[in-house]
Amino acid sequence: MQLRIPRPPVIAAIIVAMALVAMAGLLLPAYWYEVFERADPGRVLAATAFLGAIFALYGRLFWQNLMRRTARSHRLGLLALTVLCWSLPALFGADQGWGNALLAPAGLFAVVLPVRESTVTAGAVALAAPLYGALLGQPPQTLLYTFVAIPFMTFSGYVTVWFFHVVRELEEARAELARSAVGEERMRFARDLHDVLGHSLQAVALRAEVAERYLERDPGRVRKELAEIQTMARDAVRDVREVVRGHRRTSLRTELDGMTAVLRAAGIRTDRPEVGADLPEHVHEPLGWVAREATTNVLRHAAATWCLITVWADDAQVWVEITNDGAGRRPHAGGSGLSGLAERIAAAGGEFIAGPVGDGTFRVAASVPKGAS
Repeated sequence: MQLRIPRPPVIAAIIVAMALVAMAGLLLPAYWYEVFERADPGRVLAATAFLGAIFALYGRLFWQNLMRRTARSHRLGLLALTVLCWSLPALFGADQGWGNALLAPAGLFAVVLPVRESTVTAGAVALAAPLYGALLGQPPQTLLYTFVAIPFMTFSGYVTVWFFHVVRELEEARAELARSAVGEERMRFARDLHDVLGHSLQAVALRAEVAERYLERDPGRVRKELAEIQTMARDAVRDVREVVRGHRRTSLRTELDGMTAVLRAAGIRTDRPEVGADLPEHVHEPLGWVAREATTNVLRHAAATWCLITVWADDAQVWVEITNDGAGRRPHAGGSGLSGLAERIAAAGGEFIAGPVGDGTFRVAASVPKGAS
C-alpha cells in the first residue's frame, strides 16, 4: 500500500502545531502557577500578554520559513522573540519554571538563520544563557541543563526543517515521475500507432490498387485482393486494440511473412529469409518492428523493383538487414518511423543504421544482443 503524503501546507501546519505544543510544555507550568497560585491579576495579565506575543511570533516565524517565505525582517522577529523570552524570568522570577523561557528561541535558530550563522548563534547563546541564569539565581543543575539543551534544540529545529523539505522534494519528484511516465506512455502509444497503422494502411492501399488494375481482366484476382483487404483491415483493428491495451507483441517470423507477401503483391522481387528456431525470444519484437517499418518505407518512399532481406546471427547479436533499389525516385515527406525504430533498438541495447548506400539503393540494418538487456 502506498502511503498518501499530505500537501506541504498541511505538513507545515502539523509541524508548527507540534512545536507550539512543545514550547507550551516549557512555559505553561509557570503560567499555571501565576494564575492559580499567586493569582495576582496584574501579573496574570502581563504573563498572558507576553505568552500570547511569544506564541504568535514563534508560530509565524516557523510557518513562514518552513514554506520558504523568508524575509530579512525575520531576523528582527527572532531577536524580538529572544528579548521577550529572556525578559520573562527577569520580570516574574526564575523560579516556578519561568527560567525555561531561556530555551524557547533556540528551536528557531536553524529555522530562520543559515546553517553557519545558526551554529554560531546557538554556541553564543549556550554560553550566555547559563551566565544570565546565574545572575537570576538559578541552581547549578539548571545552568548545566540550559547549556546542553540550547544546542540540542537548535539541532532539533534544523532536523525538522530538513525532513520537511526532503519530504516536499520527494513529493515533487514523485509528481514529476508520474508526469514523465504519462509522457513516455503517450510517446509509446503514438509510436506504436504510427508503426501499426502506417504499415497496415499502406498494405491496404496497395491491395486496393492491385484490385483496381485487375478489375476488368481478372475478377477472381479482384475477389482475392478484396478478401486480403478485409483480412488486413480486421488485423489492423485488432492491432490497434492491442496497442491501446499495451499488450501487442511482434514476431520477426510473422512480420517477414507479411513483408514478403506485401512486397510481392506490389511487384517487388523478394525472398523470405529463413529465421533460425534458436533465436532468443526477446529479439523478435524489436527486429519485427524493423521489418514492418522497412516495408512501409519501401512502399511509400521508393519505386523499388527488388528488395533483399537478410537475417543472420553471430556469437553476440542477431542482425536484420533490408536493402532495396529505387531510393529517391519518390519524394520523401518525412516522418517519425525511422527515428521511432532507432529508439526501439536503442532501448533493446542494439544498433540501428539507415540510409542510402549509393546506386539508388537504401539500406536498413538493426541488431539486438542475444542476451536480454
